[in-house]
Amino acid sequence: MAVEITDSNIDTFLMEDKPLVIDFGAEWCAPCRTLAPIIEELAEEYKDRIDVGTCDVEDNNALATRYTIRNVPTLLFVRGGEIVERHVGMASAETLRSKFEALLQ
Repeated sequence: MAVEITDSNIDTFLMEDKPLVIDFGAEWCAPCRTLAPIIEELAEEYKDRIDVGTCDVEDNNALATRYTIRNVPTLLFVRGGEIVERHVGMASAETLRSKFEALLQ
């Protein structure tokens, strides 16, 4: 299950050894709602190897600003506290699974 990433808890996740995927979205965003079940599926599949979280940009404006999130959905792939990939827009489970695998390399 994906965890909620917020302005106040992001640094805790960044300090962990596990890679992190953050799904930035909003309730009003139709593609975000379509992507949500895919993110949940991948969060469950990779739960022991990757932290997966969601961040509502409306509720966490400071975090969205920190990472220059201009469009939703945007996924950030983070390893060692550094962004290694950014994906903007909808994607299939297969496409995201390959990005998750690359994050583990």
